[in-house]
Amino acid sequence: MDRRDLLRNSWKIGGLLLGAAAGWTSYEALRPLAGSSLGGRIRLGHADAVEPGSATYVSAGRLWVANADGELFALSQRCPHLGCRVPFCESSGRFECPCHGSVFDIDGSYIAGPSPRGMDRYELILEGDRLVADLDHLVAGPDKADSPTPRPARGPACAKES
Repeated sequence: MDRRDLLRNSWKIGGLLLGAAAGWTSYEALRPLAGSSLGGRIRLGHADAVEPGSATYVSAGRLWVANADGELFALSQRCPHLGCRVPFCESSGRFECPCHGSVFDIDGSYIAGPSPRGMDRYELILEGDRLVADLDHLVAGPDKADSPTPRPARGPACAKES
């Protein structure tokens, strides 16, 4: 084997290794994570633990438990627009998506932004004095047109205005 054949074969082997590494990386990045599918019921604690006008994040269910004037909601953490995680802004008392600027009232109803509807909701069950969210029953958030008049913001927004 001469030097030219050795270099040609080395390039072929290197290209195959690079292609295999790219394929493996793509597979790892795109495959669903084990145990990532939520389902079943999750206990959220006592119903009176969530103060009116506040929202508590429950990482085990990837949801928010919000108390809007005494009415409790289990809201999905995902924005209906493109699926970003929507944090609760304590100063404004609203959910504000940092990705594209959608804003939702504390009950998850649409206020502003590119979102097609309000935040999606899980069925919330009261078993005795404890809250239970049924993660198998996700209900699409209320349509923009069905959103009630938003409550006034408590203070400044957390998301930067652009």
